[in-house]
Amino acid sequence: MALRLKDKLGRKFDEEIRFFKGWISNTKAVGAILPTSGITARRMASVIDPQSGLPVLELGPGTGVITKAILDRGIRPEQLYSVEYSTDFFLHLTRTFAGVNFINGDAFDLDTTLGTASDAMFDCVISAVPLLNFPMSRRVALVEDLLKRVPPGRPVVQISYGPMSPVVAMPGRYTIQHLDFVVRNIPPAQLWIYRRTH
Repeated sequence: MALRLKDKLGRKFDEEIRFFKGWISNTKAVGAILPTSGITARRMASVIDPQSGLPVLELGPGTGVITKAILDRGIRPEQLYSVEYSTDFFLHLTRTFAGVNFINGDAFDLDTTLGTASDAMFDCVISAVPLLNFPMSRRVALVEDLLKRVPPGRPVVQISYGPMSPVVAMPGRYTIQHLDFVVRNIPPAQLWIYRRTH
């Protein structure tokens, strides 16, 4: 029991060191100072409908905490497309999660990044892109691009660390819903859902 706990703590420490190195090397591409907590990741993955038969799109998987929660939700690895900007994180992820469609690329240019899957329809999008690091026009453009890739009414879930939605309201284009405020995350995390209005 003590050995298992020691192994688990060791893995968590390794993950946090890897994340911190990624944060230091590219503070614009990483939005937090520590990896997303398992509680937050499970809450984000809770919006997935495993019965839809559609793949899931993940943006900004980082060290893979959210990736694990998505797979634990019942999504098969080959049904998960995950876009990571950092090459270091991307290499770590491909070694850790066999069968997942990891792509080392830019979430703001998904037509290029997704390649042959650029026309795919996804059940939902789970995003940890650090939107607050980008101008509002790029944030809105990203959310609207993501909403074209999911059926009407299906969610784009975004994690953020500010008190308000990181994307401004655009009445008639999409709705904004506050999903959760997770205090047991460092820093505390706000979860937002965006949906197409028609």
